Amino acid sequence: MKAKKEGRELPEVTVNQFTEDAPPAGRSTNGYAFQEMELKDGKKEDYGEDSDAIHIYDTEAYISVSDPDRPGFGLLNTTRKYVKPMNFQEEVRAHRDLDNFLAQASILLDERATTLDEVLRRMLAHLLEEGRESCDPDEVMSSVFTDAGGKDFDVHLLSETIQGVTSTSTGIHYQQSWLCILTNLRSLQRRHVCIARLDRPQNWGVNCCEARYVIFILAPPRTKSTKTAIELGRTFATMFSDISFRQRLLETKTQEEFKQELLSYRQKLSTVQEKPVEEEEEDSDPRRGKALQCKDFLKAGKGVYRDLRRRLPLYPSDFTDGLTGKDRCLLKYTTTAIFLYIAILLPAIAFGSLNDESTRGEIDVQKTIVGQSIGGVIYALFAGSPLVIPLTTAPLAIFISVIRGICDDYDLDFDSFYACIGLWNSLFLILGGLFNVSLLMKLFKRSTEEVIALFISIAFVGDAVKGTVKIFQHFYHGPTLTTTNSTLVFQQLEGILNQTNNQTGNGLGEHGQADGHTLVFLPQSLVECTREMPILCLLLMLGTLWLGYTLYLIRRSPYLNDKIREVVSDCALPISVVICSFIGSYLFLDIKLPVFSVHDGPIFNYPPFDKLSGMSALSAVGLGFLLALLIFIDQNIVISLTHVPEHKLLKGTAFHWDLMLTGFINILMSCLGLPWMHAAFPHSSLHARQLAKVEQHVENGHLYTTIVSVKETRLTALAANILIGLSAFMLPIPLQWIPKPVLYGLFLYIAATSLDGNQMVDRMCLLLKEQTSYPPTHYVRRVPQRKVHFFTGVQMIQLIILCAFGMYPLPYMKMVFPLLMILLVPIRTSLLPKMIDAKYLDIMDAQHM
Repeated sequence: MKAKKEGRELPEVTVNQFTEDAPPAGRSTNGYAFQEMELKDGKKEDYGEDSDAIHIYDTEAYISVSDPDRPGFGLLNTTRKYVKPMNFQEEVRAHRDLDNFLAQASILLDERATTLDEVLRRMLAHLLEEGRESCDPDEVMSSVFTDAGGKDFDVHLLSETIQGVTSTSTGIHYQQSWLCILTNLRSLQRRHVCIARLDRPQNWGVNCCEARYVIFILAPPRTKSTKTAIELGRTFATMFSDISFRQRLLETKTQEEFKQELLSYRQKLSTVQEKPVEEEEEDSDPRRGKALQCKDFLKAGKGVYRDLRRRLPLYPSDFTDGLTGKDRCLLKYTTTAIFLYIAILLPAIAFGSLNDESTRGEIDVQKTIVGQSIGGVIYALFAGSPLVIPLTTAPLAIFISVIRGICDDYDLDFDSFYACIGLWNSLFLILGGLFNVSLLMKLFKRSTEEVIALFISIAFVGDAVKGTVKIFQHFYHGPTLTTTNSTLVFQQLEGILNQTNNQTGNGLGEHGQADGHTLVFLPQSLVECTREMPILCLLLMLGTLWLGYTLYLIRRSPYLNDKIREVVSDCALPISVVICSFIGSYLFLDIKLPVFSVHDGPIFNYPPFDKLSGMSALSAVGLGFLLALLIFIDQNIVISLTHVPEHKLLKGTAFHWDLMLTGFINILMSCLGLPWMHAAFPHSSLHARQLAKVEQHVENGHLYTTIVSVKETRLTALAANILIGLSAFMLPIPLQWIPKPVLYGLFLYIAATSLDGNQMVDRMCLLLKEQTSYPPTHYVRRVPQRKVHFFTGVQMIQLIILCAFGMYPLPYMKMVFPLLMILLVPIRTSLLPKMIDAKYLDIMDAQHM
């Protein structure tokens, strides 16, 4: 047979192997038409008014390059969407689909039927003969075809198909020798595949003029996202798209030979082709590059030098991006700065109040706010990762309380001992930056970082719950007297009891009696308002969470316009805090809510080192090292979580320089008697998302939000920390109008919003979902389900252990908590590879694809 070429010669569409006279476009000689898709600039060929041509779609379809070895090739579904070819090297479902087919193969060789209707009925009869499942043939055929009528004729249209297409310089060309037909039936319990090889090529329409292979797929409508008819069709369509494979199938004589060709081609597709190793450019990001070597730690200052050499040329753009040029986003910067101001100020107040209680006023709210402003401004101006936000955190507050206890036990001066520990800590951090210790981040995989990140989110929830429980214990379960004058209280109680005894014979009046005991209600003049206050606190905390999270999600709603939704979503936290503070402090004036205390006194305390003995200064080395270990882990993990690939940050990281800068900042904090700080999660990740330009898309019924770009600027963090410094002049009024329950609600809001993008949380949700609702994520497609759940279970065990140690009430146990976090590294790098294949671990540690 003579072959005719279309466009340039490509393997997928070079020749029409089976030449026959093509029928008029849109209509086949057998009376069947395929849904024709116009793929060239949406243009439609003009056939005239009386033409028999049927054009179903005239919209554009874009074919992307999926395989470098097969340029321009893709699969096209009749729903006008591009179907990505199956990756046999990475997607485990491809092998299982083929194995299930081979186990109960339904293959028709040299089928002599000529019409598509006859071929499908023969294939369906073959499936029913084997007794795999009972179904009504007419029902199946009615679901396969969609009847459409015209003036002069009736024509069958296939409901859903997959067909190979190739993009060339001359346009889009269909692979016409094979066709994959899909249908869903509610009566089915499992999926079925039948493959038919026709005795001679058939002409079934303009885009299927030489059909030789038919792949018929039946599937139930509700099934796991990786087991749908389209996913099964992807597997076989990818195999049949290769012209040499189809040619080899023509040469097979028996079903066994046909199966063997399927297996051998599966093996070929699964073979990983080794790509030439390209030398990686030198990058100071410790997560990339070559494997870790001991000599890397001996090159003092090399990491810091590379950080500064790469980051300094971009320093001016950190101030000008978004303010100059076409892509200006002053409104986005303003809303982000307001968000940061509230998100940083309220935790500073909360942890400052905690420090105030533990240190008995040595470090209070005012010092915490001033320290936050000073450290935040320095970090915003000089850090290599300006989107990272430094804060004093709950672990640091606990560490400070332990130091206060040690000072009380051994009669040490708190200011000098605190400063000595801080100086040792800063020394270790600076040495860590100089000797490239951040290269150890190569050992921290994404799964390990997400366990620690989820623990931090749970710690925020725990702080909020513990604060609320304290309020209930103090005010709900036990009444609080308005006076501490015991004589006055006893006089009033004696009068009430005498009145009760006189009324015993005449009825109970306002008192009750049960089992011989008299119930006495104390007068309102003697008892403060109690149960109303904890209930209001609970409502304010939950109200702050609900209102903030609802406004945060308004971006996905249809209300208002896009610009207003974006602004409201960015300002969700400030709006909820202001509204709930107004409700608690103004609308309920008669209910006294708990607020933080403010002390008068100097802000800066210079430590009297002469009060500290040499032995005490030497003993501070151990505490300083543990503190440096805690800051090192948190600092680097937060930077890593902020610079995840999903955020698409372009200016890079500066792990070594940022660690050294944190040491310099903590030297200043220690000498001024202010609380220490380090990079905080989830504030840093939330900062990146606030500055992001996002778009949403739906994939297989699941909504995904994708970050397009992020403005990497210093202005938002700088403005927020300057505003926090000015807030020191707003003490006690109006900042005391913010009740503590609103602070607890902020903790819950931060914990809830930080869960977005955490793959561990997504995989934990899979344990509670039915398989039909699994999202088509990369690990669901490429990793066996049991291994996904097993990996998630191991992570949950690690999380439970972290929570048990991190939240145990014994303070001294929390000081060794950093060592426990380091133990997560060998579990991931040494233990888990013995239980789960390394390739599956790497896939689950990868970003969403």
